[in-house]
Amino acid sequence: MATLIKNARILTMDDRMTEYDRADILVEGTKITAVGKDLPFAGLPNAQVIDASGKLAMPGLVNGHIHSPGNFSKGTLDNLPLEIFMLYEVPPLSENPPDYRLNYVRTMLSSLEMLKLGITAVHDDAFYIPYPTPDAIDGLMQSYADSGMRVAATIDQPNVVEYEKYPFLRDLLPENLRKQMEAAPLNRKEDLLACYQHLIERWHMACDGRVAAAVSISAPQRVTVDYFAALSELSKRYNLPFDVHILETKLQRVLGEEKYGKSLVKYVNDLGLLDERMMIIHAIWVDDEDVDLIAQAGCSIAHNPLCNLRLGSGVMTWRRIRDRGINVCLGSDEGCTDDTANMWGVGKVAGLIHSITDPDYSRWPKAPEIVWSLTRGGAHAMRNEGRVGVLAPGYEADLILLDLNTLNFTPMNDIYRQLVYCENGSSVVMTMVAGRVVAENGRVLTVDEEAIKAEARELMKSYQRELAKTADAARLLEPYYREMYLRAAARDVGMNRWVTDPALK
Repeated sequence: MATLIKNARILTMDDRMTEYDRADILVEGTKITAVGKDLPFAGLPNAQVIDASGKLAMPGLVNGHIHSPGNFSKGTLDNLPLEIFMLYEVPPLSENPPDYRLNYVRTMLSSLEMLKLGITAVHDDAFYIPYPTPDAIDGLMQSYADSGMRVAATIDQPNVVEYEKYPFLRDLLPENLRKQMEAAPLNRKEDLLACYQHLIERWHMACDGRVAAAVSISAPQRVTVDYFAALSELSKRYNLPFDVHILETKLQRVLGEEKYGKSLVKYVNDLGLLDERMMIIHAIWVDDEDVDLIAQAGCSIAHNPLCNLRLGSGVMTWRRIRDRGINVCLGSDEGCTDDTANMWGVGKVAGLIHSITDPDYSRWPKAPEIVWSLTRGGAHAMRNEGRVGVLAPGYEADLILLDLNTLNFTPMNDIYRQLVYCENGSSVVMTMVAGRVVAENGRVLTVDEEAIKAEARELMKSYQRELAKTADAARLLEPYYREMYLRAAARDVGMNRWVTDPALK
């Protein structure tokens, strides 16, 4: 099928940041075949014309990092430090794995939200607590297949004893709780790799390449070295993006000192596993040597500013990282740390938060940089550079139309600044993924949203019981995690990533 989008204002997001005041985009099948003024459109079978007068056409946004299994937990928790927050989110002593339908429905919730907001692709670091199954993997991946969204999805699964992931915790825990953690079943490397083989064989490059696999260790301290190395090899063999949370919090900086005698970036580099397929998630408590190693390896960084604020993790050093030429994408993180998947809000916070970290205003993020990270940066981190993120011939037709007659763009002064600081997603009137219109005028066209929401509410009746059990277990462990957190927070690690006033201490 062919589609001609006529008379649009166009941001191509190509290397020259080419713009058109008025031009057309020709889409044939899944790809863009032409961009220019007054394109001819005759003799194409099953053709449709979309009049985009008064609309802006641009690449769809990319959500560079979420955990879709958190979608049922939005609004459930107060702001808490990551290490305490995770007790309530991914309990170390849980028993029942998710089933197909639970994963299908809760994954669909964020897809519905994102598609209506003009977010066409997502990098889903999906965890399966307490362990993954082919059935649960299929539920999550089928949800993306049905929604029409572009995705790279992982299996984010630790395989070490809980207290091994943290400094001080083993000694802080009473013996009975320590033994409970030791008795909890661990995911065997062989079983996890078998799940990855299922994910890759069944789903990688499905739906004409729209649905793809990625790999994840969650974080280097959460897995055994042999499993880490095996996933690195899998990443190389299939050219898969590799998700790794590194130095999200100060406590993780302390962990590196305590357990490895070095930062976690240096630890991964010394293992020989830092490479260009790796997307380092957060990278807040990094020093200059860490940043140089990340740059030399060609890694991307996923910046999640709203989540970082929600959990008090700190503020990433944007300009220091960008000055090294490191690709930065933006992510919302999960439904209980951002509580929404709205990338327009993420972009606005990214454009603002770094202004209070450096008095040199020439180093603050500029609006075109933020839009780049929302589009090209995300495509690159997903290993989709050259396929999506640009409106040009040969690229996949992942694009959106925004109504320029909304208050967000009235009056029109600067398109990039108004996209970052004025737009909230309400101007998006059409979302196209792989040449198919999947959302239009606030309605997703691929699935029945009302039926999904009704089923989500029904599933929550039993899921609430799981949340209650999780909360009970978390409250039992929290005093020991709190002591661990406070001990790490008090240590001098030679840097500060919190916005603090010494006079207030």
